[in-house]
Amino acid sequence: MEKDELNIGEYEEGDIVDILAIEKDSFPTPWSENIFRNEMTSPISRMLVAGRVERQGGRVWGYIVYWRVADEVHLHNVAVRRDMRRRKIAFRLLAEAIRRSRLEGARWATLEVRRSNLPAQKMYEKFGFVVKGVRPGYYGDTGEDALIMWADLSLIGQQGCAPVAATGGGNA
Repeated sequence: MEKDELNIGEYEEGDIVDILAIEKDSFPTPWSENIFRNEMTSPISRMLVAGRVERQGGRVWGYIVYWRVADEVHLHNVAVRRDMRRRKIAFRLLAEAIRRSRLEGARWATLEVRRSNLPAQKMYEKFGFVVKGVRPGYYGDTGEDALIMWADLSLIGQQGCAPVAATGGGNA
């Protein structure tokens, strides 16, 4: 997939069907349509979708849901359609959410991630997120712990990644 084929923007009402399908396929305990609709109307919630440049009723490939509160961003959900994974769509969604949040004055970002979700942890580390704590038994569906990760958004470069020295890794 060429970078120019991907469009990231605000969700549209017609996106809900695709979002719900991705959600159901991605999580053991998916959010309901009602939860998404509440997020769509909450003044602190933000939702971005990724898809073809000319979406017009086309399919959504991925989405991100996050809250902006004071100078913080709290990432709630990011998911990509199974057949579109491993194409940096989640990475680009997170980069755009961070870019927009910084423009709104956000300084910090936080999230919870399943201890077993190593691919997600590696992606978050590319943005400078580090583990700051654990929420034991956080996920009610499995009893799995959540790692609490935080990032200082002032350390994130123009490309959406933390500097190499901050993460110890290479460019994403």
